Amino acid sequence: MRQMIAAASAVLVLGCGQAAVLANGSTKVAMLEISGTPTGQPSPFNWLFGDAEPTLRDYVQSVRTAAGDASLDAIVVRLKDATLTTAQIHEIGAALNHAREHGKRVVLFAENYGGAELLLGAHADQRLIQSGGGVFFPGVLMEEMYLADMLEWAGVKAQLVQVGDYKGANETMTRTAPSKAWDDNITNLLDGIYGNLTTTLGRGMGMSSGEVEDALGKIWFADGATGVEAGVIDAEVDLAVLTDWLGSHMDAVEIAWTDLEVGSGGSSIDTSNPFAIFQMLSRTPSHTPKRETIAIVHVEGAIMDGDSSAGSLFGGATAGSRTLRNALETVLAEDQIKGVIVRIDSPGGSAIASEVIWQGLERVKSEKPVWVSIGDMAASGGYYIAVGGDKIYANPSSIVGSIGVVGGKYAVGDLYDKLKINVVTRSRGPMAEMFASNQPWDERQQALIREKMAETYDLFASRVRSGRPSIDLDKTAEGRLFVGTQAVELGMVDAIGGLEETITDLAGELGLARYDVMHYPGPKSFDDFMKQLTRGFGVSAGGVQLGQGTGPLDVVGAALRDTLGERRWSQVRDALNGALLLRDEPVILISPRALIFR
Repeated sequence: MRQMIAAASAVLVLGCGQAAVLANGSTKVAMLEISGTPTGQPSPFNWLFGDAEPTLRDYVQSVRTAAGDASLDAIVVRLKDATLTTAQIHEIGAALNHAREHGKRVVLFAENYGGAELLLGAHADQRLIQSGGGVFFPGVLMEEMYLADMLEWAGVKAQLVQVGDYKGANETMTRTAPSKAWDDNITNLLDGIYGNLTTTLGRGMGMSSGEVEDALGKIWFADGATGVEAGVIDAEVDLAVLTDWLGSHMDAVEIAWTDLEVGSGGSSIDTSNPFAIFQMLSRTPSHTPKRETIAIVHVEGAIMDGDSSAGSLFGGATAGSRTLRNALETVLAEDQIKGVIVRIDSPGGSAIASEVIWQGLERVKSEKPVWVSIGDMAASGGYYIAVGGDKIYANPSSIVGSIGVVGGKYAVGDLYDKLKINVVTRSRGPMAEMFASNQPWDERQQALIREKMAETYDLFASRVRSGRPSIDLDKTAEGRLFVGTQAVELGMVDAIGGLEETITDLAGELGLARYDVMHYPGPKSFDDFMKQLTRGFGVSAGGVQLGQGTGPLDVVGAALRDTLGERRWSQVRDALNGALLLRDEPVILISPRALIFR
């Protein structure tokens, strides 16, 4: 990757005045830069744009490949404004542990250290901070918003009903404070997240739990020197002398830098040849297995009916049942595909779409093994799909569960009155006024909705029982949330591990020595690209921003993203996309609400 080469060269020039060269007796060090947020799956337009943004698996594979390079002595991981989720940190960290087990020294370098940098640093031999940098980690803070008073003031009546005492999905809109059940649920989740965090820091930095707490008390707002004193940082080092520092601490006569290639970079169009351009644009991208293959089917974002989208109303991907069923039918029909991994990172969504995807997994499972890898979250509809797999892997802090149902509507008649809007309603049919926007439900209508929700919950519970026969729903259902480590103990998940561990274990189960890994849904054609371009919402294709919307919602979304930051905005965005499902479906499977972690 050109960026990696340039970065490594810059360090060499600054560190010793001239680029080090490979020579006998030199110590070979690889530079790996991580910036931004790694994507979960390759862009469907990689074949068109080239220079694709690296995926999480690209980074993991690069590190694991380096682990097997006998000529390599060390890996320096440089974080440049990286925004990593907890699951991504675990999976990259597991690869770094693999490299250390193979005798490689791993050094992490960052300008500043927050929670993400410290967690990833726990998987390194040494943690370096730029001279003058800061360490900022006050702990884990979870913020929830309760909007009942605001909605009442605005004239909006949220008639949301949930099945599952611990679900909590309706409480943001219907309460001014959490219920006892939801408070217990979210407190247990927060304890699990914080417990995993402190355990990881303690194990990686050689500290007891008490020492970790003491260290966190010092670095809530600290400089690099305090971080060193607290034992979470090894040294303050100016980037300009990083090469010299490594040489002195590795007893190396000479440091020879190389770069870690990340990803294939995709293909690109030869713009000097118009015939080549037309030929490429007119063809359908090839996505056919050439030898024995493990397929990864990605379920990312809110689960919805219809086609998946790379950019929904509020940004972020959505997982469409039609797109995913087509992908599942494709992998079922391909003889060279020997096993399937469903990679889930979803808060849930449409109950109907979740069932449709589950049925697709059942079809595939009748002929091929289907395993599941959970990223940051498989909640509600996401877990509904997960139990369709033969085996489930999760990361330690993956959010799992939320077996429950929420449904309802927003009655805005009082808002219309405040705005002096006069609404005339006309209807035909016995239930036509059920979802009128200006009228709240009466008791009979609410009872009917509860009945339908109970049917959906019973179906959800039956899917869980069939996929996880040993599970105790009295301890796991009713909307309860768990982290991955807790989910394993409860039988909701089979093992702790990331995507790479899932692939390796499935290949071993299948007896595959040499195999390919292919991602589904596959690449899209130029016609698909043009359709995406004209939809009016932002779509990222191979690092190029397409069709950026400029309407009021786009402006609001951009402002919220800038205010909250990318990681917290992604949580709010998925919740908003899921809430929009109530326009079309009165009953949905969605995780409780936006959980904003700091």
